[in-house]
Amino acid sequence: MNAIRIVEADYRNPVHARAIVEVLDAYARDPAGGGEGLSEHARAHLVEELARRPAYSVLAFDGEQPVGLVNAIEGFSTFKCRPLVNVHDVAVVASHRGLRIAERMLELVEQLARARGACKLTLEVLEGNRPAVRLYQRIGFEGYQLDPAMGQARFMQKWL
Repeated sequence: MNAIRIVEADYRNPVHARAIVEVLDAYARDPAGGGEGLSEHARAHLVEELARRPAYSVLAFDGEQPVGLVNAIEGFSTFKCRPLVNVHDVAVVASHRGLRIAERMLELVEQLARARGACKLTLEVLEGNRPAVRLYQRIGFEGYQLDPAMGQARFMQKWL
């Protein structure tokens, strides 16, 4: 195994664009990612759509092989009147899990978020993905709450 290289993705770089799609597709096929690969539409348009948004991606490479990806999308905290960054995807290919690649990618995500003036990072994780939960807690993530009497926030969705 080569030294793992962590980089901010350049959406215009075809090597980075292919790596984003390849690693995200592998993650989507994993049970933690839903067990179904990316659609042809997503494969064809993902990178160009990310580039149109206030988003950035971090990649991990083992030599020339892409082995990790984090997609981060900027939002806005109305309470702080500052940007926030939602960590939308954290993926490491199965052959490279357990090597702290996700932790290293998230370090760069945090550095880039701070440089953008963000007040916080947010993410969602399935409670059954225990290795990911342990990682996020180890590096400082915790459940979201404003007032303990009101309990922790719940992540919900509604498909459109």
